[in-house]
Amino acid sequence: MKLVTFLLNNTQKLGIYTNGKIYDVNAHNGKLPNNMLSLLQGGESAMDEMRQAELEIKEGKTNQEGLPYSDSILLAPITNPTSCRDGYAFRQHVAAARRNRGVPMIPEFDQYPIFYFTNHNAIQGPGDIWCMPDHFQKLDFELEVAVIVGKTGRNIKAEKADEYIAGYTIMNDMSARTLQMEEMLLNLGPAKGKDFSTVIGPYMVTPDEIKETLTSAKANHTGNSHNLDMKCWVNGIEVSSGNVAQMDWTFAEIIERCAYGVDVIAGDVIGSGTVGTGCFLELNGTGLLNDKSFVPQWLKANDIVEMEITGLGKLTSTIKAVESSFSILDLKKATLEM
Repeated sequence: MKLVTFLLNNTQKLGIYTNGKIYDVNAHNGKLPNNMLSLLQGGESAMDEMRQAELEIKEGKTNQEGLPYSDSILLAPITNPTSCRDGYAFRQHVAAARRNRGVPMIPEFDQYPIFYFTNHNAIQGPGDIWCMPDHFQKLDFELEVAVIVGKTGRNIKAEKADEYIAGYTIMNDMSARTLQMEEMLLNLGPAKGKDFSTVIGPYMVTPDEIKETLTSAKANHTGNSHNLDMKCWVNGIEVSSGNVAQMDWTFAEIIERCAYGVDVIAGDVIGSGTVGTGCFLELNGTGLLNDKSFVPQWLKANDIVEMEITGLGKLTSTIKAVESSFSILDLKKATLEM
């Protein structure tokens, strides 16, 4: 299934996307949940009812005409996730970023998967991304894939962890690099460099929809991997290209670590981390390493960012500037001489 959250008469609705149209699932069957979080919390029985609704809609057993997908106002597939973590799964990205900074690859990357928590209240879907002045100090996209957890569990082994994935979606982990790098000098974060916007969508795709793309995980790794092309364009120019199968750490392994000694909960969002070539930070570093006259590129107001992953749709965002002169970078205190 492809499940969406959309606006109808200024009200959030949960929908099924099929044959180019969106169908309001609650209008089809009033017993079905009217939002994604409630659906996930309803467990497998709720998902089975949703599958039955999809079958009936595909067979024309519905009184709805459906809304054209192209005319619909889409929100994040889950607008109120219970948490949002982001991983660090692509070795290519990590190695390139470290090489560009003149530091060696960190051996711990190959020992265990890591993640950080970001602001689950700043999750948004397709559309405008409103940014403050400081965000435009090296504003960046990050091309990622994410999973949405479908059931609660604790101390989950990687061998069983794929069973906890309700679906997949595209993630754009927006980054304000000046804020991020400044605060991480104190070995804490990322925080303000990340918490203003994390974009997911355009819909959640259940694992059965992409089962034909299953491929082997990398050597000495456990869990499902998928052969899905990943691309990003800025203002119509392709800037990034990769594949979900390039993940070194699988989502199963990331979930295993997330769930150690703590619950992962139905409604949690977990990102993969950036694919190789998947952000300007990496691309600019590589460009300058190869050519000292290279001109770095960062996102600007009114730029259009489009991300596409095979089978997961296209996620489109427009960068917008808040009219404000307020800067937290200007609030830094002078260093006291000792």
